[in-house]
Parts: sequence; C-alpha cells; structure tokens
Amino acid sequence: MAVLWLVCLLGLIVGADSEARRLFARRFRPDVPPDAPDTPAVEVGAVSVRRGVRLGVPLRRLRKRSVVLPSVDDSGSEGNSHKARKKRVLMLISDTGGGHRASAEAVEAMMEQLRPGEIDVRIVDVYTEYCPFPFNTFVDSYQGLAKLPFAWKLTWHASALPPVEAFLNGAQNTWCKRKVSQMFREQDPDLIVSLHPLTQSLSFSALDSMARKDPAWRSVPYATVVTDLGSAHPAWFDKKVDRCFIPNSDAVRKVAVRRRLTPGQIRQHGLPVRPSFWQEAKSREALCSELGLDASKKTVLVVGGGDGVGSLRAIVKATANELSKEVPGTAQVVAVCGKNAKLRRELEAQDWKDVGVEVRGFVKQMSDYMACADVMITKAGPGTIAEATIRGVPTMLSSFLPGQEAGNVPFVTEGGFGDYSNKPKEIARKVTRWIEDPAVLDSMSKQAKACATPQATSEIALDLLSMIKTPSEAASRPSQQAAKAGRGARN
Repeated sequence: MAVLWLVCLLGLIVGADSEARRLFARRFRPDVPPDAPDTPAVEVGAVSVRRGVRLGVPLRRLRKRSVVLPSVDDSGSEGNSHKARKKRVLMLISDTGGGHRASAEAVEAMMEQLRPGEIDVRIVDVYTEYCPFPFNTFVDSYQGLAKLPFAWKLTWHASALPPVEAFLNGAQNTWCKRKVSQMFREQDPDLIVSLHPLTQSLSFSALDSMARKDPAWRSVPYATVVTDLGSAHPAWFDKKVDRCFIPNSDAVRKVAVRRRLTPGQIRQHGLPVRPSFWQEAKSREALCSELGLDASKKTVLVVGGGDGVGSLRAIVKATANELSKEVPGTAQVVAVCGKNAKLRRELEAQDWKDVGVEVRGFVKQMSDYMACADVMITKAGPGTIAEATIRGVPTMLSSFLPGQEAGNVPFVTEGGFGDYSNKPKEIARKVTRWIEDPAVLDSMSKQAKACATPQATSEIALDLLSMIKTPSEAASRPSQQAAKAGRGARN
C-alpha cells in the first residue's frame, strides 16, 4: 500500500507530462512501447497476445486474460460482431478477497441458467491483468494490509475522504486509462458490470476518452453490483452508472443517495450468492450422513475463510472445551480450515474429550455444512453472512475488517440472529448458551431467514439481461445514431 501512495504522488506530479509517462512505461513495461498504437490480437494457446509485442508480462497477469478477435463470416471476411456472436457481458473485478469473483461467478451462472447458450460472460481482474506496476500488485497488497487492522482502517477511511479519493482516482486514471481502454476494445462488451469499488472511476475515464473518438462507446450499458453488505465505500457509487445493485441494507442505500444516485438508478435486491444456495437444502439427516457428521448432536460450524486465517485455532479449542464441560457428549464442532494444512493437522491430532471435532480443509459444500449447523462462527464477510441468512443459521462473528466489514456487525446483531466478540473464550460461552436453549436457537434462525434475500441472484441477473440491447440496436451501435440514442455523455 505504501507503493500505491507513492505512485499516486507521482501521478499528481507528472500526470500531465506525457514524456514522464513514457519514461515510466519504459521502466516498468518493456513489453509495450509507450507510444505504440494498438495492434491486432492473436491467440497463442490459452493466452492472447498482441502481434509485435514480446511476452514480458508475468504469467500471473495473463492467467485468465482473453483477447477478442474480430468475427469472421463464412466467406472469411470480417463480419458484424454483434450479429455473429453471443451477447458479451464484461464483469470487472479485482481478486482482493474472494467475494468479488464469487459474486461475479454467481451472476454468470444465473445468466446461463436464464439464457442458456446466449450470453458470453468475461470476468476480468482489471488491475492484475491489464494495469501496470504497481497497480498490478493490488491483490498481494490487499492480503498484506488485511493482516494489519489499524493500517487497513486508516487506509479505508482516508480513501473515503473526497480530496483523497480524487487524488487516488487521478493517479490510477493517469497510469491505467490507456490499458483499460485497450481492454474495452479487446473485449467489445454489450454490457459492462463492475463488482469492485475501484473500477468505476477508471472505467468511466477510459470510456469517456474512447467516446471522444467513437461516440458509440457512450451507449454501452454500465451497471455496478455492490458486494458489501452493511456498509460500503463511497467509491462504489458513481452517478454515471445506468443501474446500481445494492444489498438489503438501509445503510448502503444512504451512501448511494449521498453520492447523488437517483431512485431510478438504484436496485435493492440483495447480494448474489453461489448456486448451491439457490434451492432448498436436503434434510439435515441426509446431509449429515453425506458429510460424515452425527445428526443427533448439536453442531457448531467454525469457518476460517479460504485461507484458514484469523484466530481459528483458539476459537475451535475454546468452543470444544466449553461444550465438553457444559453439554458433554451432545455436541460437535466442525472446523473448516481452508488451505491452512498445518492447522488442520494440528486439530486432527488433538485428543478431544466429551465433544466431537470434525476437521475439514477447503470445502465446496458450504451450503450443506450450513444446513447441518445449529450455530456458525465466522468472520464478518458479507457473502458468508448473506448465505447464512438463507440457511437460517444463527451467527457469531469473530472478526471484521475495519471500515469495509464494520457495518456487517450491526447487520447481524440488530437483525437478531447473532452477536460479535473477538475473544475466543467469550465466543465459546455465548455459543454454548445458545446451544443449551433450543427456543433461542429457533428464534434466531427465524430472524436470520427474515433477513435473507434468496432470490437476489436471479433478480440481479434478470435486470442485467434487460440492459443488453436487442439485435437491431446492437447492429446499429457503430453509428453516430446509436450513440445519440444512448444516454449521451457520461457527466
């Protein structure tokens, strides 16, 4: 993050100096001549590259990059791409946390279910795949900063101040706009969907620049799908969007209104969730049998995230010890360690008394595990909370990222289906009290379901599909007439 602030300062100093930008490009992007015009793309195996450009880009950045070639009709000549191909939806994310990609994939899956074989969805990590150094290090920077709560809190709140936000936007637009413009030309979308707070300003900067040469770019529909739950960074909301999809949260709606979005732009459906949560779960007994759990015991699900980070070890041990003391032989703990193999081995080697402890690594059946759980202990990730409400699971929150996830805590506590503590022993005592009182568990489960929005994914996907132009509109898009038929300049 320190590198990010440094580049922002450089952006302000030399933002208007084209020669400085060319020097920067020579230093950090030797594979792309700074003043080189866009060149045709060709497919090389699973990776697309431009002709005349040597492969100097790290493989990690090219991992999921896909460059679109002009469509060709039966005679071998270039045809009208909007008649010859599926409708293309470009989803913009950054893999800073798993929720952005998971939400994009959920919407993609629902689009395919609603319009099988008709929609071509491209999910692009804008910064990693297209932007130059240091912006292409966002993912690593995020993972490091997320382990430093105070630094994260300072960064989140500072970046929400209008002068700082303008400063950061100016820097990223200076260095990344040309590459993002290249991305739009390569992908040639019929609809652009942003699922990350940082991609709004950068996208519109690039689109406005492109529209000065080809006004048709002003007519491309643009939507934002907010993937935060109880609070949201102001950068999520740009008044230039056609539609902005927000969760079932009054706090988030207030931020959108403060950012001058109109009621006609805002759609409040909820958060998109993974396909396994779209249907009712099977019976608890059947799922427990499939997952190797004891259906006769009260079950506490402890989730440490995909990387198994946080105080998972201490929470599992404290909870198991408290349950064995207060309700011996009648409860079990399911510890999901994610990719933390060391922690998994340690917990599996532990000798547990009067309580069952089932240890799992990275699991894909989270919907099934939630359906078996009487209580879940987890960090305050928005996607996990949204999924817990659908399954009606009382939820104990054990941690949150300051700023970004802070609003998720009152969403749970004021919603009446959970509580928060960052102390393992206190967590264990509260969860055990819930387990001992079936009436409390039943009431909390009903409250959770009352906060659920199980149809959110389908409603978001239907709204997005309605934004894609008809074949006749798409065919006329390259003309000035199509541009004028759009909403006009993005201002």
